[in-house]
Amino acid sequence: MSNLPATFAALGDPTRFAIVERLLKEGELNAGSVQQDMSISAPAVSRHLKVLRKAGVIEQRIRGQQRLYSVRPEAVQGISAWTMSHREFWQASLDRLEMALQQEMKRK
Repeated sequence: MSNLPATFAALGDPTRFAIVERLLKEGELNAGSVQQDMSISAPAVSRHLKVLRKAGVIEQRIRGQQRLYSVRPEAVQGISAWTMSHREFWQASLDRLEMALQQEMKRK
């Protein structure tokens, strides 16, 4: 989980977030397919893919002349684990607040 700051920083950009969303939805894609339906140049897509790779969010596989990209399951698991740990904290806090409100209502 120590790579989470880099993961969140990489995903903080709307274009990179959209790339990851597309890879999650469609599976492994080459750079040309990733660029499809995006209003940015091929070099810009390559730079975004590089940032995502360096952050450990996606991985690259070479098949002949193609570079294929997919989301790393470990990255998604790390995000999920972090989110769930914080969800438990907030749920416990909300439960305590609900109990306090119920006690206050009973007193009135």
